[in-house]
Amino acid sequence: MKTSIGAHSSRAELRSIGVLGAGAWGTALAFVAHQAGRSVRIWAREDDVAHSLSAGLGNPALLPDVRLPALPASTDLAELAACDALLATAPAQFLRATLQSFRPHCKPGLPVALCSKGVERGSLRLMTEVLRDELPEASPAVLSGPSFARDVALGLPTAVTLACPDPVLSEAWVAAIGRQSFRPYRTDDLIGAEVGGAVKNVLAIACGVCEGAALGRSAHAALLARGFAEMTRLGVALGGRAETLAGLSGLGDLVLTCSSPQSRNMSFGIAIGCGASVDQARAAARGVVEGADSAEGVVALARRSGVEMPICEAVAAVVSGAMQPRQAIDALLNRPFRGEA
Repeated sequence: MKTSIGAHSSRAELRSIGVLGAGAWGTALAFVAHQAGRSVRIWAREDDVAHSLSAGLGNPALLPDVRLPALPASTDLAELAACDALLATAPAQFLRATLQSFRPHCKPGLPVALCSKGVERGSLRLMTEVLRDELPEASPAVLSGPSFARDVALGLPTAVTLACPDPVLSEAWVAAIGRQSFRPYRTDDLIGAEVGGAVKNVLAIACGVCEGAALGRSAHAALLARGFAEMTRLGVALGGRAETLAGLSGLGDLVLTCSSPQSRNMSFGIAIGCGASVDQARAAARGVVEGADSAEGVVALARRSGVEMPICEAVAAVVSGAMQPRQAIDALLNRPFRGEA
């Protein structure tokens, strides 16, 4: 059986891994690949970040309490041209520009695992669609699931979904990043894995608002359950499988992101629930709030697909300024009674 990994054989190995992005997640994944015995090279936007990683000083701005070995990093995308595969960790709204910049260095059939979660504003494209637009000859995969970067960088037990339609490439990815404490579970359902990652960020904002507004654990549980129903409806409507959404990249990631202030999306929602404005909550965030950036796109995708997503609609209305949090809560509570589905 032949694989689509460029000139690799059916027993393909991904020996060298490039990481597009030196945020907390990119740094953590680079460390995972390094631990798996792979040669790693990271692309960073900032010179100081590249120097710190290369010098073995870690990523103190984003992972301040994590000690890391020297991980070669550069601000030159050409440094990643010879890598066997890429982990693309740039935030969803910046992925297209990053891939465009890398295009001159991309070889045919290059395996690219997409590690950011969201829907592109304006185009309403999922990340695999953005990849197809910008690097059409690349071999796509999606890495998603319940995984805080700090936990992964500290070597704490983590399980994720690795979605890849090519079974040989899927096995090669697992060999390249799988560890005792970092366990990828394989599927071929790219859409299901992507939708789970994008929607859970929006729902985490809703759970954060619930927490900040002191609505109680019962309300939090209801948001989780009804939010999961919304996620599943959209994923299936777009061509994903319900069982994928019930797995690590859907329900698993939803539970993690909606249950801990360590989540940027949940902490953003908590700030709003406590009375902060959207601008104030963004300013206080410890990085990009993917759910706030993707909420409008998720809702637009749902409407285009004929899918009802009232919780996500409420989040999008709050983030855009069309509703105050209390108005959005009241709108949800005043919806007609209906069957559970």
